[in-house]
Amino acid sequence: MPDDDKSPISARDAKMLFADWKSAPAIVLAVSGGPDSIALMWLAARWRRALARGPRLVAVTVDHGLRAEAAREALQVKRLARTLDLPHRTLRWTGAKPKTGLPAAARSVRYRLLAQAAQASGATHILTAHTRDDQAETLLMRMLRGSGIAGLAAMARQSERDGVLLARPFLQVSKAQLVATLKKAKVSFADDPTNRDTNFTRPRIRSIMPVLAAEGGDVRNLARLASRLARANAAVEVLVDGAERYLALKGSQPSPPGFDANAFAAMPEEIRLRLLKRAIDRFGHEGPAELGKIETLLAALDGAVAEPAAGRRPALKQTLAGALVSLIDGRIRIEPAPPRRRRAD
Repeated sequence: MPDDDKSPISARDAKMLFADWKSAPAIVLAVSGGPDSIALMWLAARWRRALARGPRLVAVTVDHGLRAEAAREALQVKRLARTLDLPHRTLRWTGAKPKTGLPAAARSVRYRLLAQAAQASGATHILTAHTRDDQAETLLMRMLRGSGIAGLAAMARQSERDGVLLARPFLQVSKAQLVATLKKAKVSFADDPTNRDTNFTRPRIRSIMPVLAAEGGDVRNLARLASRLARANAAVEVLVDGAERYLALKGSQPSPPGFDANAFAAMPEEIRLRLLKRAIDRFGHEGPAELGKIETLLAALDGAVAEPAAGRRPALKQTLAGALVSLIDGRIRIEPAPPRRRRAD
């Protein structure tokens, strides 16, 4: 890719950006109508035309029903998709909207609808237009929330979600390059004012980026930091794989799965936290466990291992994220927690 953050993306650049997905049978392109996603659709269509054989592309717009302009913008995307010989679908978020946590709820619905569209289209991948700017903002947001290494790795180039693969080809591309690409091609795009609405976290973070850049924390350096943290996170995951094999954590054994408490206690804290999270997420039924709660549980386990209970009485018994974690007879056990009792009316 050119080193100039404002240079248009060439056909050769696009070929490199999309190369990983040329063998996919079909791909859903998430296109909101803004510059980033319009550039994704335009570049992907040009890339596909240059291939002798390549994936079928389907453009999908999600209308969250939060702005009056959204329906018109979806129609504009449909018209552009038609000129690019791409099929297009608009999916709508119907029903009541939450009064708090709206961005997170909208994001969750968007991915769920995109996954449904992918499955209906026979697509194995969903491509989104997240840029290097988005990656830097995500890193800062997670840093302020006190995320661990995995969270600070920010967005992955490719990950699994809702049964399909979510891919982000532009994580090393600046937003300015995408805008420059569209301007050169004379392709119009929508401007979403909520991207500047400081009632939401991401726009507030975006507003302080010039100040951080003046101190050396520009988008390029922040995205580089996220990439390095992702590399470190991948290395730690390899160590956790080895630790899991060493402790012989097996979910298929008839007795409650778990591991030897003393062998577990001898491992580094980060490895123990991740082992617990894996096991709890595997056997729990209330969604992924939060890092802070796992840290609290680990502290309790460490104390119980240091002062074991007499006989076979459990030295510790706690539930977290729908999993029951207990320490008994020198063994940490993780199994599904019994259903919660409903309160009588």
